[in-house]
Amino acid sequence: MSGKEQRKKISKDGFKNLMGIFQYMWPYKVPFIVGLILLVVSSSIFMVFPYVSGKLVDLASGNGNWFADNIGTAALILLGVLFFQSVVSFFRVVLFAKVTENAMANIRIELYERMIALPITFFDKHRTGDLISRISNDVSTLQSTFSTTLAELIRQFIILITGIGLIFFLTPSLSVFMLATFPVIIVSAFFFGKFIRKLSKQTQEELADANVIVEETMQSIHAVKSYTSEAFEMLRYGTKMRSVVKTALKVANWRGAFISFIIFMIFGGIVAILWYGAKLVQSGEMTVGDLIQFILYTTFIGASIAGLGDLFGQVAKAVGAAERILEIQEELPEWEESKAAKTAGLEGDISFSGIQFSYPTRPEVQVLNNIDLTIPKGQKIALVGHSGAGKSTIVQLLMKFYPVDGGAITIGGQDISQLDVQSLRSHIGIVPQEVILFGGSIEENIKYGKPDATHEEVVEAAKKANALDFIQKFPDQFDTTVGERGIKLSGGQRQRIAIARAVLKDPDILILDEATSSLDAESEHLVQQALNQLMEGRTTIIIAHRLATIRSVDCIYVLDKGEIVESGTHEELLAKNQGSYKNFIELQLQD
Repeated sequence: MSGKEQRKKISKDGFKNLMGIFQYMWPYKVPFIVGLILLVVSSSIFMVFPYVSGKLVDLASGNGNWFADNIGTAALILLGVLFFQSVVSFFRVVLFAKVTENAMANIRIELYERMIALPITFFDKHRTGDLISRISNDVSTLQSTFSTTLAELIRQFIILITGIGLIFFLTPSLSVFMLATFPVIIVSAFFFGKFIRKLSKQTQEELADANVIVEETMQSIHAVKSYTSEAFEMLRYGTKMRSVVKTALKVANWRGAFISFIIFMIFGGIVAILWYGAKLVQSGEMTVGDLIQFILYTTFIGASIAGLGDLFGQVAKAVGAAERILEIQEELPEWEESKAAKTAGLEGDISFSGIQFSYPTRPEVQVLNNIDLTIPKGQKIALVGHSGAGKSTIVQLLMKFYPVDGGAITIGGQDISQLDVQSLRSHIGIVPQEVILFGGSIEENIKYGKPDATHEEVVEAAKKANALDFIQKFPDQFDTTVGERGIKLSGGQRQRIAIARAVLKDPDILILDEATSSLDAESEHLVQQALNQLMEGRTTIIIAHRLATIRSVDCIYVLDKGEIVESGTHEELLAKNQGSYKNFIELQLQD
């Protein structure tokens, strides 16, 4: 959970959210209930310890009047109580661990499945680091709460209630005297604790700001080094960390004062109780064993009261974590947004009619304005224009990454809004400019286009993508690990892996998003050969700047500020003296 996030107050709604997590523990209700029973038993048995200890002291002083007639028997009883309590506690811890480990694993699995099923609009609104925090830190917070904090909270309540009841029953006069010291300690602890929590929150917020600097720097390390900004980033992080240290030391000073005050008050109270208890022993109103019992019970009660504040703080954090997790669980996966029909294939022409669109995160910016274009089945078209003209947006709308604001997109006369999103995308292949490979082997990355493909099919796809030669030069060939995001491969090699992936998928519609724009001449030639083979017989949409890529297409659409300003073949558009396309090509040739 982010350091800036405040702990949620344990309100009715917050508690309801926390209880909502119990649905994941329900499949393991039997071990959980048995664990709770063992928790109650072990906590109750633990409260016998001060009583037996007091009787042991009375037997030693000759004032004992108990069913054990000697200190040896009393000591054995004491050891038996401790042994039994230890055994019960062991099984309780194991049962709670079994329940929480399985339940939290189920939460992580379901949370990941829900995240990956959400539409692109969801990811536009949430930072990746925040989503990772929910599946890691927030679930870990819940795991700690249900495995440790919840058990400790129940245990402390049992000790507190049982302890207070026993001291009033066994030593009523001394109990009343003790209560007089409690209000001062409790009220002081409340106000001090509130002030220290405020300062601690400030420290967490400043530390979170420092962590943001680290995250941004690591993600943009190439830019940092390119601009030789290492010293600037070091200074920025060092300044923030010194601020963190300053605030943390302020917290430490107040916490030290608070601890000193509490120690003085607690031990001062103990001295007062011992003084009054000693007077009662001296007058014969109670035995030394009774005084020992009382002191032990009081120590247990004091420890419980001191621990409850921190435990409630942990529960408050768990409430916030539960809310953040359930917030994602309540999001609607994109394939549940409508009862859309599945399709066995995408046959027919692609038509964009009167398309209006603005991104949900920037509704005030009109990205596409009244777009009309038709792509006959099997033809190749190119979308050309300066950055921000709307080229990639058209492709994203075709893949149903976003719903259109106005107009309709049809394939073979069928509105894609009525098609199942997964079925639609399964018939579309894309070779992007920025190829993202996963950290596995080359074969695993190619099979991403068709997970059930055979090795022979993978080899054939690599051959068609002009990738087989360089793959076979690696010692491990198709088992070669590509590294994180494909860092061990060159740009051209990554592109050809992406093409092999698309070949294996064998899509009805192919999208090439500036697939050769960042390659050198040799790599571009090899990739272009593979692309030409891949485009054969497929409806293809090309987003490109390179003349070699777009001159052979059936139709070129020129976009400017979200509108189609020209359309035609390469020759037709060049024939226009003041045309946008001609100007675009001339600028490129000047480069």
